[in-house]
Amino acid sequence: MSTQRLAYFLSIGLFFAQGIMAQVRIPRLVSEGMVLQRGVPIRIWGWAGIGEDVTVSFDGTTAKTQATSDGHWSVLLDPRKPGGPYNMEIDGINHIEIRNVMVGDVWVCSGQSNMELTMERVKEKYADIIAHSENKEIRQFLIPLRYDFQGPHDNVPVGKWEAANPTSVLSFSAVAYFFALEVYKQYHVPVGLINNAVGGSPAEAWLSADALKEFPEEEATEVKFANDAYRDSIAAADKAGAAKWYTAIWNEDKGLHEEKPWYDPSYDASGWESMTVPGLWADQGGPKENGVVWFRKEIDVPAAMAGQPAKLRLGTIVDQDSVYVNGQFAGTTPYKYPPRRYDLPAGMLRPGKNTIVVRVINSYGGGGFVTDLPYKLTGGGDTIDLKGSWKYKVGMTQGPLAVPTFFQWQPGALYNTMLAPLANYTVKGILWYQGESNTSRAEEYRRLMPALIFDWRRTWRQVQLPFVYVQLPNFGPVQDQPRESQWAELREAQRHTLSQPQTAMAVTIDLGEWNDLHPSDKEDVAKRLFLAAEHIAYDKANIIYSGPLFHSIRIRHGKAHLSFDEAANGLIVKGGGELHGFAIAGPDMHFVWAQAVIEGKTVVVSSDKVPHPIAVRYAWADNPVGANLYNRDILFNEGLPASPFEAVKLPK
Repeated sequence: MSTQRLAYFLSIGLFFAQGIMAQVRIPRLVSEGMVLQRGVPIRIWGWAGIGEDVTVSFDGTTAKTQATSDGHWSVLLDPRKPGGPYNMEIDGINHIEIRNVMVGDVWVCSGQSNMELTMERVKEKYADIIAHSENKEIRQFLIPLRYDFQGPHDNVPVGKWEAANPTSVLSFSAVAYFFALEVYKQYHVPVGLINNAVGGSPAEAWLSADALKEFPEEEATEVKFANDAYRDSIAAADKAGAAKWYTAIWNEDKGLHEEKPWYDPSYDASGWESMTVPGLWADQGGPKENGVVWFRKEIDVPAAMAGQPAKLRLGTIVDQDSVYVNGQFAGTTPYKYPPRRYDLPAGMLRPGKNTIVVRVINSYGGGGFVTDLPYKLTGGGDTIDLKGSWKYKVGMTQGPLAVPTFFQWQPGALYNTMLAPLANYTVKGILWYQGESNTSRAEEYRRLMPALIFDWRRTWRQVQLPFVYVQLPNFGPVQDQPRESQWAELREAQRHTLSQPQTAMAVTIDLGEWNDLHPSDKEDVAKRLFLAAEHIAYDKANIIYSGPLFHSIRIRHGKAHLSFDEAANGLIVKGGGELHGFAIAGPDMHFVWAQAVIEGKTVVVSSDKVPHPIAVRYAWADNPVGANLYNRDILFNEGLPASPFEAVKLPK
């Protein structure tokens, strides 16, 4: 046999030997520091050579299996009581040891930005809680953002389990962390959080290809984005458009290219116009186009503050900003939602006159400084209020920046990469905070959410997997008259989702902020999620876990009589006084404010302007401030807020 022939056959033999005797591998979720679900069989899985014997040893027991013809293997471990830390050993032709394993409760924390929002974002509000967050039994696995249209993945590319401490907890989902604190406080068990939330993601991005078949338009979109050439062409167009827009921003901004840049403290800004901060500049005679506007304010700094570290707080700014203090760069924020928190080092401030300059880039819509937020400079025990008159000048103007195409928000994109790889990991339930990105399509959302819940339960092979979700909070300007509301319609779709078994909803219409899509009170949101979870996941049947939920409407003598579920202990007006937030309509469906009174466990609604009512709405607004119907708790104190609803009783 020739040398070449011998080498060929040896290479073929080596190839088959490697296929048969490949090393055992495990997914990244199954790794050091993991939390396994207590009280149910635990699945451990991975990959190996075809027919390879695999042994898993854990807490004194052993499970054995063989890799299948496609190289997969899995075992089921007997249910365990909470505890740890333990070590797990996995053996094939190689040996794997997984250290520091805990057994407790595991929750998948998903949705969009309000679930994604981290403890770092709310660190000033919860500074003491963060300082005392050391707990080796509360852990998070953060799933990295990835998308794909080519089918489900079986692993995540990176990630690790991290225990809570004052440093690591800053990257934890704030809602999820506060939820974990409640579970730990009540049940004293380890808590594992699998955080796969993605800011801006609509519900359809989290559906599998099979689930999308119920939604032909969404499925057609998925098919388009599965084409590499199509995506490449869109990405190239987006990149070229953004490059052209930002090139003009940098090349044509007079504030950067005059002899003295406008952030120079010695620059003469005496000829600039004045504008009140905070506020939108379009409301004050500012530019109507997008582009760059510079703002400048001179302040007197007391000696006690000069030379000390200081905190500069500038609310939130639409859309991007760069800040200079006495000509030195102090920080930048690339988009409109985060709070502007700039920590100034010692020496940046000096006694007497100081100059603060803010360069604002407005990409589309109206630019400016969001009101009802802190605008101040603090340090050395002193505070300087920065609200009021600022000088301003336009650096350049141009048309709006085209909104880029976010591939990760397209139908099916996130399911494949950030949900499917979790399917074998045994969990207690799902926490879901999402809906803002679907507010313009509430009717579709009524179908999307039941489909998503069914799809995820099928993925986990758990038909009763608990699914606990947050109803959208109050947001936006307060309206003085009843009117249509996309946010209210979305909340109504969320309320209807309760028709699905083993679901519960946390009502949060009193926990939002009119001027912030991402309200900072994540602790109370988590506490309400926990109450809901206690009811459906921890079998606490007799707790007050929800506010009143509309049940039925009767029309008698020109008045609407409403009955409610979750009102066993009665209904109350929060804070006393009169009920607010009810509107009533006749056959023309023109709603007017109504009188509403509690009679036992019902609410009677009426208006002299509507003699023949057929419909009632409650808290039907983007921001239903003043809606004050609550139930009583078991001690007959104020309980939880009623969910917004629309009730229609058509005449026979």
